[in-house]
Amino acid sequence: QVQLVESGGGLVQTGGSLRLSCAASGMILPLNAMGWYRQTPGKQREFLADINNENSANYADSVKGRFFISRGNAKNTVVLQMSSLKPEETAVYFCAGRGARSTVYNYWGQGTQVTVSS
Repeated sequence: QVQLVESGGGLVQTGGSLRLSCAASGMILPLNAMGWYRQTPGKQREFLADINNENSANYADSVKGRFFISRGNAKNTVVLQMSSLKPEETAVYFCAGRGARSTVYNYWGQGTQVTVSS
């Protein structure tokens, strides 16, 4: 059973930085991409960034230049470095994994809360 576990959320002041990590386990075949989304109550989950097995990264326009996604040192891990955070970015942040034979993100973590205080 594939599991994705996020860590690193918390409280930060406006303009501050946070580093989120995600570790995936239980795969028979490696994930072909991992990414990050966020969600606030009453809104759809929002794509932030992802990275594939060739280390090609994509970013939402809203976070370009402030967020950086990278593969972690351990296998099947991904890190999201966030900077210049804004209060409106308070949300639950989710790690996502795309299975080896999938074209969509089909594995999700439980989410980690990020709160940006004004």
